[in-house]
Amino acid sequence: MPRYRLDLEYDGTAYAGWQRQAGHHTVQAAIEQAVLAASGEQITLRGAGRTDAGVHALGQVAHIDLSREWAANKLMGALNAHLEQGGETVAVTAARQVADEFDARFSATARHYLYRIVNRRAPLTLEKRCAWLVKRRLDAGAMHAAAQMLVGKHDFTTFRSVQCQSKSPVKTLDRLDVTRDGDVIEIRASARSFLHNQVRSMVGTLRKAGEGTWTPADVRAALEAADRAACGPVAPPDGLYLVRVDYEGGTPSSD
Repeated sequence: MPRYRLDLEYDGTAYAGWQRQAGHHTVQAAIEQAVLAASGEQITLRGAGRTDAGVHALGQVAHIDLSREWAANKLMGALNAHLEQGGETVAVTAARQVADEFDARFSATARHYLYRIVNRRAPLTLEKRCAWLVKRRLDAGAMHAAAQMLVGKHDFTTFRSVQCQSKSPVKTLDRLDVTRDGDVIEIRASARSFLHNQVRSMVGTLRKAGEGTWTPADVRAALEAADRAACGPVAPPDGLYLVRVDYEGGTPSSD
């Protein structure tokens, strides 16, 4: 059975997350339904990351197995046509046939997330549900300094949801950078993999550093506590985007 990699973009506002759930509208289910409509095949879509309800993606990656070969552009076009007809806020931005050993989740070598904060007093209009509005002035430099306390290999229990199914709370955070451009604060996080709610938990904690109520030492102490109760308030899903997934040497070809 030929395997296809799908690169995906979606506005997660209307979805109960990525993973298929009975009685809920999810990104995975929407794409599987589009595949069924286009090909007549019931498949299981495998994604690189299980984004939560309300979380967006600019570069999610998934793969599917079909019984017959499709030209990549025709597959992309057919899926997008059915997604659009269904009123879904999901698009397939690229499709290609890949080798059987490619797995969107387990072949990934890094995942990159962006969290956007709009730091102003005026309410959001165009970016409502696409960013976190924080009205109190934040010091992005202080947030960045505090963020560096979290970079490296650590036990991230403090920043892990109680619902997390990962076997270990130990992860290596390769990057956690905070920058400001006007009213927009961007937090970029990179790692091979993340715990459930890890990025949003870290962002909520960094907000406290930006407000001046926590120091970098306080963030470090929260990390070392390995206690969920030591975490700051979890940031809302609105500002979180899965922006890119990396693979060793790119994606293995089917040739």
